[in-house]
Amino acid sequence: MLPLHGIGGRGDLPVPLWLAIYSAGAAVAVSFFALAAFWSRPRFEVTAGKSLDHLTRLVDARPTRWILKLVGLAALALMLGSAWFGSSEPALNPAPTWLYVWIWVGIIPLSLVFGPIWRLANPLRTIAGLARRTSYRKLPEGIAYWPAVAGLAGFLWLELAYPDGSEPIVVAIFATMYAAANVAAGIVYGPAWFSIGDSFEVYAEVLARLSPLGRGADGRLELRNPLAGLATMPQQPGIVGLLCLLLGSTAFDGISRWSAWTRLTGDLSRTQHIAVHTLGLMVAVAIVTGLFLLASRTTGAARIRPGVVGRAGLPGAFVHSLVPIAIGYAVAHYFSFAMFQGQEGLLLATDPFGRGWDLLGTSGMRVDYAFLGTGLIAGVQIGAIVLGHVLGVVSAHDRAAELFRRRQLRRAQYPMLAAMVAFSAGGIALVTAS
Repeated sequence: MLPLHGIGGRGDLPVPLWLAIYSAGAAVAVSFFALAAFWSRPRFEVTAGKSLDHLTRLVDARPTRWILKLVGLAALALMLGSAWFGSSEPALNPAPTWLYVWIWVGIIPLSLVFGPIWRLANPLRTIAGLARRTSYRKLPEGIAYWPAVAGLAGFLWLELAYPDGSEPIVVAIFATMYAAANVAAGIVYGPAWFSIGDSFEVYAEVLARLSPLGRGADGRLELRNPLAGLATMPQQPGIVGLLCLLLGSTAFDGISRWSAWTRLTGDLSRTQHIAVHTLGLMVAVAIVTGLFLLASRTTGAARIRPGVVGRAGLPGAFVHSLVPIAIGYAVAHYFSFAMFQGQEGLLLATDPFGRGWDLLGTSGMRVDYAFLGTGLIAGVQIGAIVLGHVLGVVSAHDRAAELFRRRQLRRAQYPMLAAMVAFSAGGIALVTAS
């Protein structure tokens, strides 16, 4: 597989690195002070969208549901079949690209454009639903979203710390074990399991909160302000862990592409490689988590209106503001990777089992690396990070307007502002420094 992410160093930037970092930090700070001056009441908590009755009937129709289920089942079967029975060479087997690009990266645009569609097509839900039961075991008390966090941590470790993560047999074993574990849990605990335990579904649902399409209180699809949808995200401790894990793993991914890191770790043995990369991943996640928890809890030094903070406390109240930041980081790190390696997934699909087939007529074609210039890639990366942080600031400010009284509103948010500026400057440095 191609080396992940990054744009090849500072020379690709359309502006000097220091200017990009200062500009990003300034954009975040200016947006905050503009909001503090003109936005003193929450606007997203009570915003209702426009009901889409015709689309609701279409999506909820039985044929549509079955088509989505069949597509999900076919995709899972094809990926597992290719991983188990296709070529043993990663460069000749489409399964690794399908998992790391088409599924993992593809969840982002799919959820942002179509909203909570992953749940409808989730093949693991479909398989578990085939085992009809009259009752299900109750989910353990306080489990929150921690099973999804654990599953996501395993997937990210496989991608970022395990040196053979792109081997087809490794993909086959991981995907099979992941599917079996979630299907078994779904049979025991029922459909409720997938909303808290299936890492990919939980991740897709979190991203879908920022989609203009969503379900209203009456269950109908509606066209809404994406930030209003984001404000409805549940305030659960596990969601805090999930978002911090995503941000921290992306940060480590950027660090692991630095030439200084590769020089230091290039001669390590296999065991040392796993140990060092695992430790690096854990440290990056811990730093991001610590910074966010410190900022959100320090924000609580101001007096909070009673009854407006959920079970997860202030970190849970502000965690939705990390969603656009996580998306911005993901776009910055995966954009060029998805554009180039994603083509490889299509080209390899013409012979998914390594039998010499040419089902799509693409045999002999090659990935086009010239259709995107480095300047465009750099612009997309920087723009995604800045836009993600600005939307994060807007979301955090709207929640703060609900939590704090007007005279305390600006002062209460200084710790979160400092964290946002640090995240934006660090994000740009990670994707551009060599």
